[in-house]
Amino acid sequence: MDYLYSLYDALISINVPGDKARAVVDAMERDMGTTLATKADLQILRHDLRQEIQLARKDMELLVMNMTVRLGSVFAVGLGLLFAGLRFG
Repeated sequence: MDYLYSLYDALISINVPGDKARAVVDAMERDMGTTLATKADLQILRHDLRQEIQLARKDMELLVMNMTVRLGSVFAVGLGLLFAGLRFG
C-alpha cells in the first residue's frame, strides 16, 4: 500500500488538489482490489489448471485406447475379408 501513498504524494507535489488526489488513490485502490489477481488467486488458478490438465490427460488416454481397439478391430475384419476373398475368389 506504500505505492498508494507515494502516488498521493506525487499528485500533491504537482499541485493536484488534495481531495482529487485522494479520489484518484481511492479509485485506484478499489480497482486494484477487484481487477488484479493476488498470489493466492494465482495459486488457486494454478491448482485448478493442474486438475484440468490431469483430467484432460486421462480423457486422452481413454481416447487413445478406444481408437487402438477400433483400429485393431478394423484391421482384423479387413484381414478376414481379404483371406475370405482369396479363398473363394
